[in-house]
Amino acid sequence: MRFPAIFAGRRFAVVGLGRNGLPAAQALLAMGAAVVAWDDQAAAREAALAAGVAVADPDMAGLDGLVLSPGIPHTLPAPHPVAARALAAGVPVLSDAELLFCAVRAAGPAARFAGITGTNGKSTTTALLAHILQAAGRPVAAGGNLGTPALALPLLPQDGVYVLEMSSYMLERLATLRFDAAAMLNLTPDHLDRHGDMAGYARAKRQIFARQTAADTAVVGVDDALSRDMAAALRAGPARLVTVSGEGPAALWPDGTVLRDGTGPVADLAAAAALPGAHNAQNAAAAAALALALGVARPDIARGIASYPGLPHRQEFVAEAAGVIFINDSKATNADSAARALGCYDRVVWIAGGMAKAGGIESLAPFFPRIALALLIGRDAPVLAATLAAHGVPHRQAGTLEAAMAEAWPAARERAAPVVLLSPACASWDQFTGFDQRGDRFRALARAMAEAA
Repeated sequence: MRFPAIFAGRRFAVVGLGRNGLPAAQALLAMGAAVVAWDDQAAAREAALAAGVAVADPDMAGLDGLVLSPGIPHTLPAPHPVAARALAAGVPVLSDAELLFCAVRAAGPAARFAGITGTNGKSTTTALLAHILQAAGRPVAAGGNLGTPALALPLLPQDGVYVLEMSSYMLERLATLRFDAAAMLNLTPDHLDRHGDMAGYARAKRQIFARQTAADTAVVGVDDALSRDMAAALRAGPARLVTVSGEGPAALWPDGTVLRDGTGPVADLAAAAALPGAHNAQNAAAAAALALALGVARPDIARGIASYPGLPHRQEFVAEAAGVIFINDSKATNADSAARALGCYDRVVWIAGGMAKAGGIESLAPFFPRIALALLIGRDAPVLAATLAAHGVPHRQAGTLEAAMAEAWPAARERAAPVVLLSPACASWDQFTGFDQRGDRFRALARAMAEAA
C-alpha cells in the first residue's frame, strides 16, 4: 500500500543525502510535502537533483522540520551548521522514523510499532522478530537503522507491524513516536563523542520507551549492570516490563537450550543454527518477548526462531578448507561485540583491527587464551599489538586483510585452530567503506582459499 498525500502543505528540509536522506526526501515528496535537500558533498547533491529533489542550503523560515541523517550531529561533538540554524529558529530536528509514525497515524491504519535498540545485537533481534512475524502470517515491514530506511517502508494494513532498529542517533530525534513493544538489549561504551558520556548514551537509549502507556511492553536485557539499572527504573511502569537474559534467570531466559518464561517453554535454541552463543540466546529471548507482546502464538515463535537464516557479517559461516572453517563477524565493530564471537569458539586464528574504539581490546583479556594467533590489520594494529604483547598473546601485524588471510589458513593448520574468525573489535572506515565491505572481502578471500584447497 502507498501513502496518500498526508504531508500536503508542509515543508521539510532534508540534510545528508546518503542511505537515509535521499529516500526520505523522495518519500516526503511522494506524500505531498515541499522538500529542500542539502548535502556537503557535491556528488550527493547532483544525485538528488537527478532524482528530482530540489537542492539548496535550506532557509529555516516556514520549515515544519529538519530531517537530519543519523550520522550528522545536532548537538555533540558540534552541531552541523544547518542543525544549529534549525535549533536557533525553533525548527524540530527529526528522525525519519518519527515521520513514518506520523504518516502511518495520519493515514489511518492502526499498524503497531516495535522498536529495538542496544549497543550490540539490535540488527539480529530486529531481523529475527521480523522473520517470526512474517512466518506467523503477519504483515510486517522492517527497517530503520537496518536495511530499508524508515520512510521508504510501505503503508501496512491494520494488523501490520513495523519493526524498526533504532540507533541512539535516531532515538535522540523523536517527538511523538510511541512503540507498542520496545526492547533495549544491552549497554556498553559506544558513540561517547556524540552523547558526551555513558550517562548521555544511556539517556538516548532509554528514549525507546518514551511515551509508552500501560498497554505497551518494555523489554530490557539484564546481562550487564547498566541495563539492569535501566530495568529497575522502568519497573514502576507505565509499560509492562519484561526482563530477558542469555545467561541466567529473568522473565524470559534459556534454561539449558530451552528458552522459557514463567508459563513454560517457548523455543528450543538447539534447533536455531543461526543463533550461537549466550548473546544470541538473549537476542532470541528479546525477539520472543516482543513477539508475545504483539500476540504471536508460542508455536509460531518456536518455528520462527528455528527457521531464522541469520544475517550476513554476524558470525556468518562462509567457507571451509581442509577442516578449518572461516567465520565472518565483520559487524563486530567494538570489543564487547567481538567478545560474543570469541566466546563461541575454543581455539581460533583471530583477525582484528581497524579504527579502535575507546578502551581498545583490554576487556577481551579473558578470551585471550583461546587465540592461537592474532593477525592485526588497519590503522590501530599497533595499539592492539601492544595490548596482546602485554598479555603474551601470539600476534603479527599483517596490515591488510589480504595479507592476514594469506597467513590465516596455514597458521590455523599449524596451530590446531579449527576456526579463522574475522571479528575486528574496530570500525572499518580506515580501509573500507563499512563493515559490510570488509566482510564481503573476507568472504570472497575465504571462498577462494577453500576452492584452491
